[in-house]
Amino acid sequence: MQEGKTKIAVNGVDYFRQGWHLATLPGIRRYVIVPLLVNVLLMGSAFIWLFKRLNVWIPELSGHIPHWLQWLDYLIWPLAVVSLLLVFGYFFSTLANWIAAPFCGLLAEQLENKLTGNPLPETSWAGLIKDLPRIMWREWLKLKYYLPRAIALLLVHFIPGIGQTLAPLLWFLFGAWMMAIQYCDYPFDNHRVPFLTMRQALGSHRSAHLQFGALVSVFTLIPVINLVIMPVAVCGATAMWVDQYRGLSATLAAEGRRNVKSR
Repeated sequence: MQEGKTKIAVNGVDYFRQGWHLATLPGIRRYVIVPLLVNVLLMGSAFIWLFKRLNVWIPELSGHIPHWLQWLDYLIWPLAVVSLLLVFGYFFSTLANWIAAPFCGLLAEQLENKLTGNPLPETSWAGLIKDLPRIMWREWLKLKYYLPRAIALLLVHFIPGIGQTLAPLLWFLFGAWMMAIQYCDYPFDNHRVPFLTMRQALGSHRSAHLQFGALVSVFTLIPVINLVIMPVAVCGATAMWVDQYRGLSATLAAEGRRNVKSR
């Protein structure tokens, strides 16, 4: 990874911006369709339902605020809404990614092919179906990584005073990190880089990936725009892979295999 440290000057904001352009490239648009449809149907329905429920949930959440902090209700109320949106947004984003994972991987593969000019192996429907167990296992690893940390953050909510003010910030940072993992993982997985090795690679430049993930998180909360964010994020993360990690793919994969054998 020393080579990577001298090479990488990652700007997560720039890669997020690139994602919007890359998703509209000729030859790439057709691979955007399925992730886009999954996101539109699932996220659209979920957020319509959520906004109808907020009038019920927010008063209930406010009821947990200690009496001596009632004067902060004007501040805690919007923080509670943001926290709820972050949890809800990530949950349904994760569900959408589970459903669309094979197609997100295909989008990342084809975009990498276009950006590098080095053809990858042809992907057929039979090949896509054959890869399903591996792809779903990878999604399970992400969920396994997410759940215990999410539960710990949920428990923070129940700490009087601190929970209502600190938890939304922690949720945002954690959500940004998970969004970076979620979308950056597609090109890593295409090159069979193990999940732990991928996390270590992202963690060595955490601030840049948090920038990228934070923007994905924020745009996931914006109605209408959140319907198209999945393919945009995949494209931005793939551009980051091509620029920063692709030259290290063999090294990363070998490093991952050594880590597995040593455990």
